Amino acid sequence: MILSDENILAEMKKGTIKIEPFHPECLGTNSYDVHLGKWLATYDDEILDAKKHNKIHRFEIPDEGIVLEPGKFYLGVTYEYTETHAHVPFLEGKSSTGRLGIDIHATAGKGDVGFCNHWTLEISVHKPVRVYAGMPVGQLIYFDVSGEVKVKYNTKANAKYGSRSDVPVESMMWKNHDLSGAIWIKSKK
Repeated sequence: MILSDENILAEMKKGTIKIEPFHPECLGTNSYDVHLGKWLATYDDEILDAKKHNKIHRFEIPDEGIVLEPGKFYLGVTYEYTETHAHVPFLEGKSSTGRLGIDIHATAGKGDVGFCNHWTLEISVHKPVRVYAGMPVGQLIYFDVSGEVKVKYNTKANAKYGSRSDVPVESMMWKNHDLSGAIWIKSKK
């Protein structure tokens, strides 16, 4: 079940949802609008390697905005810091963003119970488009969880994206093969 505006406000009062800064005018019927932060990033290497730490170059969006180009992949970040302690947050693009040909996440639209951070955005565009820091870019939707959560994301020892960061964070897939108990399936020869 998706939380309504009244439910989101009630959960914020209880402390199970936190949105900083919170602006009442950004609260929709059943979502909260989030905005593009001032930082973008691109990967340094042309070819990425899932078992390697792929470095990124971060840069600030100037006041006059920046033109994103098709065929390039950008990491962005939400201006808002959020915490979700009892619900599953989903980040979706706004229809106005989509109608400009901007995709804000490649695959990672769902957060975990216990996610406490700014959201890193995986941005691609279909046409050249100028974007600005502070522009509405997405909306957070909150779902109820059925059953108890055994381990919240913010309490996992191996949480790769748990350190608070207001800049885009690169993929940490490379850490998976170093974790004890993590499974990388090897193909049979």
